[in-house]
Amino acid sequence: FTPIYDYSYEGIMRAYEDSLQRLGLNKIDILLVHDIGAFQHGEANEYHFNKLKRSGYRAVNELRDNGDVKAIGLGVNENKICLDALEIGDWDVFLLAGRYTLLEQTSLDKLFPECKRRNTSIVCAGPFNSGVLVGREMWNYEEAPKRVVEKVKALRLIADDYAVPLAAAALQFPLANPLVSSVIPGPRSNHEV
Repeated sequence: FTPIYDYSYEGIMRAYEDSLQRLGLNKIDILLVHDIGAFQHGEANEYHFNKLKRSGYRAVNELRDNGDVKAIGLGVNENKICLDALEIGDWDVFLLAGRYTLLEQTSLDKLFPECKRRNTSIVCAGPFNSGVLVGREMWNYEEAPKRVVEKVKALRLIADDYAVPLAAAALQFPLANPLVSSVIPGPRSNHEV
């Protein structure tokens, strides 16, 4: 399966209709524009973002204004694209993977203050940073570098001092911030659920 990325008005409306059909629903609570950003598209992201800016945002905003969806947002892996998106419209939520975790809080610098100002909530995805916080050797979809492994060891010692499993601390940490509405752990199998 190769995803087709079309962030234009027509592309988003088509994806929305396809989603309704696959889900067997006539409305969706939250509609997320997924995987836009340099992390996903590299240098081609400017092309994709311009489509969202020129017409794609109009599509999701129209769906919200018409009551077809209750909320609109992005599902992404990077702070910058969220900040860029705030420049083109009003978003209800950003599903942000791996940027506000026990290992990384880069979103606190610029993104969270701007989201607070704009009343945009955050759903934290990837609180285990691709699994390194639950015993896997992966971090940000790659093998964890030594500096990250060392930081995880230090965090585990602190968690052990309080008799708290590191995985539990990783799930609870984002929820202490009032801007965070939910955490999605990202299980990889039925067993993990």
